[in-house]
Amino acid sequence: MPRVRGSIDIARPVEAVFDTVADQTNEPAYNRAMVRCEKVVPGPVGEGSRFRALMRTAGREVPMTCELVDYARPHHLGVLTCVDGTMIDGTMDFVPSPVGTRMSWDWDVRTLGWLRLIGPLVAWLGRRQERRIWGALKQRLELREGSPTGS
Repeated sequence: MPRVRGSIDIARPVEAVFDTVADQTNEPAYNRAMVRCEKVVPGPVGEGSRFRALMRTAGREVPMTCELVDYARPHHLGVLTCVDGTMIDGTMDFVPSPVGTRMSWDWDVRTLGWLRLIGPLVAWLGRRQERRIWGALKQRLELREGSPTGS
């Protein structure tokens, strides 16, 4: 099973980073592959919140669902995502760092059907995609507040 792990430092308070990431309706603003995202259960964002999104990948649009299966604001999220024959189960952690927040992710990627044959490629693409998405989040959050962008 491919695994995708990483971390990034963001010059913003832990609560600000956590809240932006937990409410996945924010993601189209920093993930250029996400066409749109909507919350599909009523109430505030928290454990059990589900989101439906449309992703653009390989020249086509594919639906994606995501559920927050663990929610411990402002330090921990457990997330289950299903998209195009792939289930992604993992966690995100948010801890104070010298620059503001260190955000880390740890995903188990379960590919179904023929995608199992290309597991190593899926892991490589996943690592690359996560670096791009979270780098764009970092840039957006730091620029919004006028903070320096280095890290």
